[in-house]
Amino acid sequence: MNPTPTSSLVQRLVTLSSLMLLALLLSGCGDLLPNNDSNDQPAILIVTATPEPGAAAAPVQEPTPVPPAPSDDDANETPAPSDDDANETPAPSDDETETPTAPDAAPAQTGPGLLARVQDRGYLICGTNANLPGFGFYDNVRNDWFGFDVDFCRALAAAIFGDASKVDFVGLTTAGEYERFGAVRQGRVDVLFRNTSWTLGRDVDQLAFGPTTFHDGQSFMVRRDAGVSNSNDLAGRRICVAAGTTSEQTLNEDFAARGIDFEAVLFNSDRELYPAYDEGECDAVTSDSSQLASQRETLTNPDDHVVLDERISREPLGPVFIENDDQWRDVVSWVVFATMYAEELRVDQNNVNQLAQSSDDQRILRLLGREGDFGQALGLNNDFALQIISQVGNYGDIYDRNLGPRTPFALERGPNKAWNLGQGGVLASPPFR
Repeated sequence: MNPTPTSSLVQRLVTLSSLMLLALLLSGCGDLLPNNDSNDQPAILIVTATPEPGAAAAPVQEPTPVPPAPSDDDANETPAPSDDDANETPAPSDDETETPTAPDAAPAQTGPGLLARVQDRGYLICGTNANLPGFGFYDNVRNDWFGFDVDFCRALAAAIFGDASKVDFVGLTTAGEYERFGAVRQGRVDVLFRNTSWTLGRDVDQLAFGPTTFHDGQSFMVRRDAGVSNSNDLAGRRICVAAGTTSEQTLNEDFAARGIDFEAVLFNSDRELYPAYDEGECDAVTSDSSQLASQRETLTNPDDHVVLDERISREPLGPVFIENDDQWRDVVSWVVFATMYAEELRVDQNNVNQLAQSSDDQRILRLLGREGDFGQALGLNNDFALQIISQVGNYGDIYDRNLGPRTPFALERGPNKAWNLGQGGVLASPPFR
């Protein structure tokens, strides 16, 4: 029997109070944590209330609000931040759970000038997830963002400005007023790093995609005592899934192709989806396996749940940005490639500065801007990759800090390894030459 609305509310309040107390206790123990400069320092995830979707929580310095969507008349102008509301978080919208519709405004016609406008503005606006620990998570105790996708936002800022902190993060959703693709099309964010699958339908719909940063696949999370060992055992069961996502489409198509009957229970946001599963409104929940592993840690009793080994799709996740801006595409793409190429060459956050001074490997010298003018050709400084690696890290640094064995998720890298480091890795960068 499902709990009554009143008892459910009481349970949530008690749980939230306990989590907030835990967060305060952990935040008071900062002196016990390892030095943040250490390359192998995992992100400490403190489960707290997340900002409402669409809120731009500042990095460390000078919070800046989300600029409004540009109109046709001012698409090429840089919006000025307001001093009055720089530190305010927008109130939640009643429209947040509505079925997504086509964006109201026409796509921003950025032409070749988005990089120049970002540079003139002085900071990057990056859309991400505010509620997916390990990938994109806002910690309101420390007033900062953490996660794998978040670090790629910082890498892009480091490349553009030589300062990884010059980025404002915007929490986006898969549906409603703060739907992620509408924010990209309307120019409300410069780039989206938010566990987003690259598909043909999206690619031809006024969007462009950069290199795959995370190779994933769709799976299911179930209760350990449910007697479910694979997707065939979900016949006749209720399955929770986020509406309007590739997860919903893949679930319907895969089960229909195999003749498996089930009941889909749809939700418009993760903030509804996983609590509903946790409270027993469905027998399983489906999404990318990495997301399921992350959200498992937020459930009341994580050990009572398991993510199935089976995958019913392959999901290439990566950055999204407005189309028809070749320079911006090149900048975003080569920032991602720089993190991968650095790992191929075994250049990491610990040794990059030394190698920049002492290496005689021509590949490393070109990567770090000591030879050639590749950065200038992109519209950046020649040492853009050096800034990325020294301030944020190579791909392995980013992965281990957020998802590796010293984190609560301990996700196996699987295909997300450099191609030349063995064990089935498929990550590869075009050479810097």
